[in-house]
Amino acid sequence: MTRTTLSLLALTALVACGSTITRLDAPPAASTLQIPAAVDSVMIRTVSLPTYAAAEEIALETAPGVITSDGDLLAADDPSRAVTLALTQSLDEILNATVGPDPWPFAGLPDVAVDIRISEMLGSAVTGQFRLAGQYYIGGDGIDYPNSSRTFAYTVPMPTPDIPGAVVAQTAAVTQLAEGIARRLAR
Repeated sequence: MTRTTLSLLALTALVACGSTITRLDAPPAASTLQIPAAVDSVMIRTVSLPTYAAAEEIALETAPGVITSDGDLLAADDPSRAVTLALTQSLDEILNATVGPDPWPFAGLPDVAVDIRISEMLGSAVTGQFRLAGQYYIGGDGIDYPNSSRTFAYTVPMPTPDIPGAVVAQTAAVTQLAEGIARRLAR
């Protein structure tokens, strides 16, 4: 065997012995809500998340005010992208309107844009609750739709007081946020 072949075999063995990365998926929870929209099209801007929620490592409150992540469980997708797409999908199912993410994937401009700024998105092993809070802004450009803003805060029980439990509760909280936004866009 040549030295290059031995080096490649050694590198392959090292890669094969490397640690496994475990990622948790947070698919959107289904909503039973059906609402007629006051607009024909809605764009969801990329959701802004706090630093701990935007990281790949899934965070959990382990003591009052202490947020930790161990790096063993990672988000399956970029958290900001995942929340944006989950809200887009949920709103598309709830409203009788065309809903898409930013950048707007359709021709022309949407009737309204929804900008969501999340200030808290965290499960707590201490309380067994997941909290989603922040503010969203709805604005129309070129149509007769009033600009508005609204704060939100949702608390959802976690099925287990750990990271997988927080991910399950997060999907329910994001769906509740989508339902709240849909009610604001209703006729």
